[in-house]
This record gives sequence, C-alpha cells and structure tokens, in this order.
Amino acid sequence: MLKTARIGTVAAGLALSLGTLTAPAFGDRPDTAPCATETTQVTRAEAQLAKVNAVFAKQQAKVKKAKKQVQQADTRAEKRKAVKKLKTAKQARTKVAKTKKAQVQRLAKAQARLAKCLANQPS
Repeated sequence: MLKTARIGTVAAGLALSLGTLTAPAFGDRPDTAPCATETTQVTRAEAQLAKVNAVFAKQQAKVKKAKKQVQQADTRAEKRKAVKKLKTAKQARTKVAKTKKAQVQRLAKAQARLAKCLANQPS
C-alpha cells in the first residue's frame, strides 16, 4: 500500500512538472520574425568564436613564455622542467586550435543556413 502511494505521488509530481515544459501553441511562438532561429544561431556562433579566439591567444602566449623559459634555463633540471611545461603548453594549444577550427566551421554553416533562409524569403 505504501509503495503504490509513493509511486502515485511520484507520477503525479512528474506529470505536473512536465506539464510546464510542453511547447507553446504554434501561434504563441516568440520568434515570429523570418529567419530568427538562423540569426540567433549565427550570433551565438560568433560569440563562441570570440571566446575561443581569446582562449587561443592565451595558449599562444603560454607557449611563447614556455619557449623563453627553455632558452633561459641554466641547469639541466630547470631545462627539463621548462621542456615539460613547453610540451604541455603545446598540447593545450593544439587542443584549442582544433576547437577553434570546429567553431569556425559551425559559424560558416550557420551563416550558410541564414543566407539560404534569407534567399528563400519573399521580398
């Protein structure tokens, strides 16, 4: 008896919480402007690309600093430590470079979708 009451309570709570997540009616769509979805995708992709570019610049600076530390190292231990830091900095830069390349592709595709949408709009 207690187990079925808990299941019923959970089911009722789930139904109430999911009821608020249902999509609004077609006429109530907030993006009534033509190509609004594509425009927001382009805007978001550009903002994300700006963030990725900032991270990439930071990683480039870390690599440059690590190279300088390798050149300035006096002892073998310092040089070994500096080379290790340089290696990790280069790996991080490579990872961010791949992310940057992917984001550039996302932006290009979003811009293509927007251009296609705008071309299909009646004037």
